[in-house]
Amino acid sequence: MTQTPSQPLRVVQFSTGHVGEHSLRHIIESPHLELVGLHASNPTKIGRDAAELCGLDAPTGVVATDDRDALVALGADCVLYTAQGETRPREVLEDLTAFLAAGTNVVSTALIWLIHPAHGEAWLREPLEAACREGGATMLVTGIDPGFSGDVLPLAAMRLSQRVDKVTVQEIFDYATYDDAEFTGVTFGFGQHADAEPPVLFWPGVLASTWGGLVHGLADALGVEVEELRESHDTWVTPERIDCAMMTVEPGHVAAIRFGVEGLVGGEPVIVMEHVNRLTEAAAPDWPYPPAGHPGVHRVLVEGRPGIEVNVHLEPGGDTNLGGIVATAATAVNAVPAVCAAAPGLIGQQDLPLAQAQGLMRGPMRG
Repeated sequence: MTQTPSQPLRVVQFSTGHVGEHSLRHIIESPHLELVGLHASNPTKIGRDAAELCGLDAPTGVVATDDRDALVALGADCVLYTAQGETRPREVLEDLTAFLAAGTNVVSTALIWLIHPAHGEAWLREPLEAACREGGATMLVTGIDPGFSGDVLPLAAMRLSQRVDKVTVQEIFDYATYDDAEFTGVTFGFGQHADAEPPVLFWPGVLASTWGGLVHGLADALGVEVEELRESHDTWVTPERIDCAMMTVEPGHVAAIRFGVEGLVGGEPVIVMEHVNRLTEAAAPDWPYPPAGHPGVHRVLVEGRPGIEVNVHLEPGGDTNLGGIVATAATAVNAVPAVCAAAPGLIGQQDLPLAQAQGLMRGPMRG
């Protein structure tokens, strides 16, 4: 069990974008964390107080800088690294190894290929492992999907099982309200013409490199060996114009995608990671939908004895995509005390205690 630190842990927030804005606010409001540094890459944010950049009124006295070395020199207990990293992994490696080698622990939502680090590729894993050894520091990569829905949720569900025949993890989401055409839209191929070249996500090996670690992680927990990772993907083209926050999709262009990674054991797919993502509920009407009344679901289906279905809805009745962003920030911030208490090295969620809720209940209810 991770003990509550006697003094607040000193934390640097690295980025103030979609996720960073919410993790920044979480750090400031947490009684167990102290914000000591803030990185921003947008010139309009440099020199502005952290509170202003996350919608809080009371100044913190911590202002944004783009000087990474100055932040490393603070000697913080942990850096929350929420900058987008999958399109610039070499730059992210430079940032993270600098902090780790200096003895600052890292919790990152970037480099999602390392959510289950034992199966990460050597060119990513080895420099970070060396930096962890040099600084005696610890690093965790986390998120929602890939992340929580593919490790914490199925492992919790399988605690109820006598026998497991197959595990399926699904994200079924309407991304229409997610205003991120430049990254998510491009990566998933939303808005592309039906005859366009597939987006990078569907290049051979990319799905397996992104979700395959989670497949292997569940296989390790189950004590079985995955013989092969099998990728699949499909697209749905809209016959009518679709207007939404993500983008405008013209007729004949992609408005929904479906993809998956299957882990084969004995020639059969027994561990499956699957996505169904659409722009508005009108898209891909023949594909799976979330339960009635919900725009999205993270779901775990366990076939075995007994059969188990776990559905998680973020921000029910509200903006599910915003809920996903806030939850991504939360799963990172909530892990900070446990990561700081863990042994040095690259770790995954399986190396941490299940309970990561320190300081979440605030105000009169705390008594």
